[in-house]
Amino acid sequence: MSDPAITTHAPHGMDAADTARRLKAIFIGSVGNLVEWYDFYAYTAFALYFAPKFFPSHDPVVQQLNAATLFAAGFIVRPIGGWLFGHIADRYGRRLSLTVSVLMMCFGSLIIALTPTYETIGFAAPVLLALARIIEGLSLGGEYGASATYLTEIAHPDHRGFYSSFQYVTLIGGQLTAILVLLLLQNVFLTHEQLVDWGWRIPFVIGALLAVTAMFMRRNMHETEAFTAANKVKKQESSLRGLMKYPREVAIVVGLTAGGTAAFYTFTTYMQTFVKQTVGLTDIVTTYVIAGSLIFASILQPLYGLISDRIGRKPLLIFFGLAGTLLTVPILSALEQTKSPWVAFLLISGAWLFVAGYTSINAVVKAELFPTSIRATGVAVPYALTVSTFGGTAPAIALFFKQQGHEQWFYYYLSAVIFISLLVYSTMRDTKHETAMDRHE
Repeated sequence: MSDPAITTHAPHGMDAADTARRLKAIFIGSVGNLVEWYDFYAYTAFALYFAPKFFPSHDPVVQQLNAATLFAAGFIVRPIGGWLFGHIADRYGRRLSLTVSVLMMCFGSLIIALTPTYETIGFAAPVLLALARIIEGLSLGGEYGASATYLTEIAHPDHRGFYSSFQYVTLIGGQLTAILVLLLLQNVFLTHEQLVDWGWRIPFVIGALLAVTAMFMRRNMHETEAFTAANKVKKQESSLRGLMKYPREVAIVVGLTAGGTAAFYTFTTYMQTFVKQTVGLTDIVTTYVIAGSLIFASILQPLYGLISDRIGRKPLLIFFGLAGTLLTVPILSALEQTKSPWVAFLLISGAWLFVAGYTSINAVVKAELFPTSIRATGVAVPYALTVSTFGGTAPAIALFFKQQGHEQWFYYYLSAVIFISLLVYSTMRDTKHETAMDRHE
């Protein structure tokens, strides 16, 4: 007997007007997502410059470890943000949830931009920095679930993999935008001394302004037809209580996310520090290497999304799990030994060939697991809990091992986490063929 939460959809017709409407909605949703992730990643991109201002120490590794710890703190509160904004999205609409979340991100960026340094206000400086990261973490916890749900629901049923892949295109685009701002400040507008002294505040001011712009754009977003239909029939109950009816789906989200999020934050967030401190490249060369690999990663997302629409989601997830388990240690070990920026770029890009098997489709897979009435919460809460445990902590764990003189241990840790997810990929259903997208309660 089939699962009552699962249906197999029939092909839907699609005309030019319908396509234009969907593309406009996806563009607006994606732009807001890009802004949110730009704000969040600006912290990482500029941590090398502002860490000494908030964490005085003679050891740059300790400074980066402290900054990475606060980066992880932003992830600890993401489950709360996932629950809060998931509830808003499921009860009051995806549009409202996405609009409020990007406004909250604006406040977090402003706090970082305006906070005095440790030299000026002492211990209060890192405390205020932590407060800003908590606000941003709450915002981002809600952004992921609501945007994944919105992009999947607004997309044509036959092209959900392709359209939802733009969540990670814009997610990576947010980091690329942060790196672009860094390159412009490094090479065009400021000297190194100015950047260290006060220039690191500029990207956070830019982020706050972009967030306000995205908020006004999102106010005019179309609500999804799925939410409108579900809102007419669903029972008014707690979103978390509704989520408890789907323990298997919650467990699948946790399992399929663990390895993917650890890999993603290793080859994005941590790579900025790894390439500079372990490989030994200069600040500017490091920025170019990371930017190039992220551009390559962005190109892969829609390509893999298209493939998933043809062959299903499960084969791509298994490909990531197998390749990630077998190749992570060799790639990171080779990266540690090289001194060539070109070799570093090729190795990181090589990792993206399998990491994209997860990133391109993880949003649509999670959305396809849950019925409409609790979809945003179902995507956001277990995902945020897993990202807090395995994703946001990855840079801090890597730096801890490095400080202890055993950086290679992190390589094996990452491979082990990916292997755990591989076990889930091998046993879960393929959500393209068995989906809950058409079920509203």
